[in-house]
Amino acid sequence: MKVLLLSAYGAASHLHWQRTLQRMFPHWQWQVLTLPPRHFSWRVRGNPLYWSISERAVLEGHYDLLVATSMVDLATLRGLVPALARLPSLLYFHENQFDYPQQSGQHSLLEAQMVSLYSALAADQLAFNSAYNRDTFVAGVDALLRKLPDRVPAGVAAMLVDKALVLPVPIDIAGKLASGSGWPTPAEDAAQRPLRVLWTGRFEHDKGGDTLWYTLCELERLGLDYELAMTGQQFRRSPEIFNRIESEFSHRLIQFGYLEDVADYRALLRDADLVLSTAQHEFQGLAVLEAVASGCVPVVPDRQAYPEIFAEQFRYPCCGGDAQAQASGAAALVCRVSLALQRGEVCAPDVSHFGTGALQRRYAELFQVLAGSVG
Repeated sequence: MKVLLLSAYGAASHLHWQRTLQRMFPHWQWQVLTLPPRHFSWRVRGNPLYWSISERAVLEGHYDLLVATSMVDLATLRGLVPALARLPSLLYFHENQFDYPQQSGQHSLLEAQMVSLYSALAADQLAFNSAYNRDTFVAGVDALLRKLPDRVPAGVAAMLVDKALVLPVPIDIAGKLASGSGWPTPAEDAAQRPLRVLWTGRFEHDKGGDTLWYTLCELERLGLDYELAMTGQQFRRSPEIFNRIESEFSHRLIQFGYLEDVADYRALLRDADLVLSTAQHEFQGLAVLEAVASGCVPVVPDRQAYPEIFAEQFRYPCCGGDAQAQASGAAALVCRVSLALQRGEVCAPDVSHFGTGALQRRYAELFQVLAGSVG
């Protein structure tokens, strides 16, 4: 099969998905176009202009299937390059712009929302990495259309639901083993060493830095002995709260910031006890899933995609967005998990159904049906 894959905003999770597809189907011919993950508004609106002129020969090649991420302005691109309109198409949603916590002064998401709506209408099939992602997108479209003054056709949301399915981004279960450890204490006896806590979120406002700070303060008050590894990506404009965490909890930190070496990262995951999320929005939680696949017990908020992934015992209450109250619940659950680990009463839940082996057949069947192919 010959597949044209378009990714207009090559963020880390998007690249992971792209490369995983290529590894799952190495005998297929892949033509990939991707754009750097910066200048968000321009990427969303500018990708058809750039690709239709600068990459026209590539777009007009012979393919069996077009796969695009939801950042691609598929409707405009298919209009500018008619050859693409004849290709069966899948639009994949890693996230949606109808459910994203915005900071004050941030650019409006209305244009990105409209692009994703038109792209969804132009695509033959929609795939979302979680039911939460699908449901918030459809609800967001419906709410937006209800605000418009007139000439809004009925049944748009229902049209989207009819061609939507849930298909998670696969994680590499087999690749979880690694040698060595980044933790300074011996691994043998969990009851005799500090609890090893992993936090994998990006250093951005939507990953709940304030809640994390309050949680760490509460763990100090409760007297829990723990070590903390923060392995998320850092950015030039990361919220100041992360600098405060680095300064005030330096005695707990054994890692602060992104690990370039994959082996070092996997070693941290393998030997950690618990992975903590304080995210305000999470459409699948890939980094948390990878940690759980490596043996970490999850402690996650009771919101977004997490209720469909992890049992209630691993979720702490959200408390209406009150960061301090959420932190109290998160710290209490961390302490309960710590005690349960010492007693041997808890272990990481099974997430093997998110692995490449489990999802490969579903991806293959979807792609082949869309392309009308059997090989």
